[in-house]
Amino acid sequence: MTRFLSITTIGAALSMTAGIAVAGDAVSADKILDALKPKPGVTRGLSTGPQQPVDAAAKAKEVSFVDTLRNRKTRSLSLGERQEIAELAASKPKIDLEIQFDYNSADISKNSVSAVQELGKALSDSSLKGSTFVVAGHTDAIGGEAYNQDLSERRADTIKKYLTEKYGIAGSNLVTVGYGETRPKDVNAPMDPTNRRVQVVNMDSKTAAK
Repeated sequence: MTRFLSITTIGAALSMTAGIAVAGDAVSADKILDALKPKPGVTRGLSTGPQQPVDAAAKAKEVSFVDTLRNRKTRSLSLGERQEIAELAASKPKIDLEIQFDYNSADISKNSVSAVQELGKALSDSSLKGSTFVVAGHTDAIGGEAYNQDLSERRADTIKKYLTEKYGIAGSNLVTVGYGETRPKDVNAPMDPTNRRVQVVNMDSKTAAK
């Protein structure tokens, strides 16, 4: 069975915006960029909802945490660090892109290369300059837990490598993490294909390495 992942790109606005599903052959850099841009009238930071004051101390803690992740190998992240990344990502708006990979492989399928290219164009846009992105891999529950964990990490690494080599995005501004099957998109159907995805989180706190 061919596995594929969806790339979920998450911006930094705090509204609990529902994800926009976009098929691989319909995605464009403009659509991705529109989803990533900060939304007017929405407060940034770690507050519990939109239009609330930014907690300066919490924001500083977030920036400090992101800095500890730079240039880290995907497999070096602890369970606690992976959980903290997921918590930061939970309240961000997102766009889902279907990206297929070769069978039991981290190689991007030929018919999905264009979607990754559109992602690269979007993340290279000047309006996102200064942002740090987290690339998180997820799988469904088919197969062993250890295998799925490794597969999610390798596929997140593949996306990072493509973005750095083809679009010149600084590797220190792309943090990779794998969750395997532990955080399904559909908790009621852990084996469903919708759970195979990669999340690209735009931290949007102007935390990019200098």
